[in-house]
Amino acid sequence: MKIPLRNSALRSKRWLFGLALPLLALSIPVFAELGGDVTTVQNDQARMKGTLKVTEAQAYTIHEITSPEGSIVKEFVSPEGKVFAVSWKAHFTPDLQQLLGTYFTQFSQAVQGEERTGPGRRPLNIQEPGLVVQTAGHMRSYSGRAYVPEMIPQGVRAEVIQ
Repeated sequence: MKIPLRNSALRSKRWLFGLALPLLALSIPVFAELGGDVTTVQNDQARMKGTLKVTEAQAYTIHEITSPEGSIVKEFVSPEGKVFAVSWKAHFTPDLQQLLGTYFTQFSQAVQGEERTGPGRRPLNIQEPGLVVQTAGHMRSYSGRAYVPEMIPQGVRAEVIQ
């Protein structure tokens, strides 16, 4: 016997679908992906028509790309040359399918299984084995981060990924 959804549960599922659809469809063209190689950073810079700033930290490098309209994408690269995390602050959410690469399927399944209750828009916080994705924002002010916990270099805390 199937139990009918209450109105609030139905609204929550509609809201979650409404959040997921723009995440899939919009707009910052980002092409580095989790687990990808550092060589993709220059391609990203060219696609975004942005400026690149590289900051060295003790156990990783941050490649920060700023687009002409002010969107910022940071790619966190391990000493082995792998992108272990990405973050963004922008007017639109990035193309998460491209950004998450092979991790997108895991993200999509987690979003579908996420039970959201209550009114309004709230941040999305997916914490799966092998993948963390956190997004927040509203029209013209989106931010988020995604990382693979196992790929974070030793001695680096996830809090630095911003």
